[in-house]
Amino acid sequence: MDRRVDVKLLDDDIFDIELKLLLEGILLRYQHDFRDYSVASLRRRMRQAMERFGCASLSQLQDRILHEPAMFAQMLQFFTVQVSEMFRDPAYFRALREKVVPVLHTYPSIKIWVAGCSSGEEVWSLAILLEEEGLLERSMIYATDINVEALAAAEAGIYSVERIAQFSENYQLAGGKRSLSDYYTAAYKGAIFDRRLRRQFVFADHSLATDSVFSEVHMVSCRNVMIYFNKDLQDRSLGLFHEALVNRGFLGLGMKESLHFSRHCASFNELSPAERIFQRA
Repeated sequence: MDRRVDVKLLDDDIFDIELKLLLEGILLRYQHDFRDYSVASLRRRMRQAMERFGCASLSQLQDRILHEPAMFAQMLQFFTVQVSEMFRDPAYFRALREKVVPVLHTYPSIKIWVAGCSSGEEVWSLAILLEEEGLLERSMIYATDINVEALAAAEAGIYSVERIAQFSENYQLAGGKRSLSDYYTAAYKGAIFDRRLRRQFVFADHSLATDSVFSEVHMVSCRNVMIYFNKDLQDRSLGLFHEALVNRGFLGLGMKESLHFSRHCASFNELSPAERIFQRA
């Protein structure tokens, strides 16, 4: 009988055991629940974190996380995706202008929830769009994320000037009515976006995994967030969005995200399928 052990398989099995222990430890220690995040994504990101912090095993990484709160704050960048750009997927923002804004005009006041706002590029993009459509003054944009450092960056609204060319191109393709430069001041290799837009923002720590609905809103934009969740957490998030939305309110998802196969699929109608914009049924 061949008693040889597949070492790679064994190592992968041990890694998954350690991953489960790490996620349970983080929940108990910091009350953040990542247990329903995509396992494939977590494996990849935890290996990146081990390399970043010089840990030979996930258990070593866990030891540091549980004993060093500052370490956990740094780890949030590996649990949350901080990749975005202003007017990302311009067709999405053009569809908002053409199909959503006319309905928003019928409301005396408007509330919008950007869930998983990361470093704020989408928040500022929506503010600019609403300003150009004459809606910003009667709008409130709730921007939420679990990463307090990302929230601070989003609230600051300062982005590298090297990114502005791409932002500007997206803005024009999204149907921008002016020049993006009208909304920021360049200084010290950074583009600082207009504080007047900021008056309509509320930034808050909120977890789609553990927290509940906090306000009734007319639109939810949660883009490129749920692709990192497993099906149970995707369903929980969509349930929160449905509960938060007013009758016939709008939901925007990322280009690789869908309501298909969700238990909440029948709760929404497709408004602009190609751009992943839905309307509460």
